[in-house]
Amino acid sequence: MSGLDFYAHVATHCDVLGAGVGSGPGAWGATVGPDYLDDPGDQVLRRDYGLVEVSISDADGPMSCFGISVQVHRLIHGHCVPPSLVREYGGFTRRIRFEELRSVILSPGCAVEPDDQGLTAANP
Repeated sequence: MSGLDFYAHVATHCDVLGAGVGSGPGAWGATVGPDYLDDPGDQVLRRDYGLVEVSISDADGPMSCFGISVQVHRLIHGHCVPPSLVREYGGFTRRIRFEELRSVILSPGCAVEPDDQGLTAANP
């Protein structure tokens, strides 16, 4: 597998190594690893793993993830990839082309559509 496979998996499955939307902070730490920076905000905790950021809140009950963000641009600046992702996916290149990612996302039958803000999102 590759970094490209990782990006496509997150876009189409909304999880990172099994931790996803609805997972609590403990599950993220156990799955992705102990190396992160917690940035608490007003009712939202942003957990930063370098390549991956998760947003966690207790607005709907116990603390759980409600958003996952992959920060590919950080690789250009040497930000880290969690060791758990390197073990699972191998090396991550500093850049990817959108057309390559789009092709991998489309291959299992998912769609890539623009969202309301002019960004691109994957929809199964």
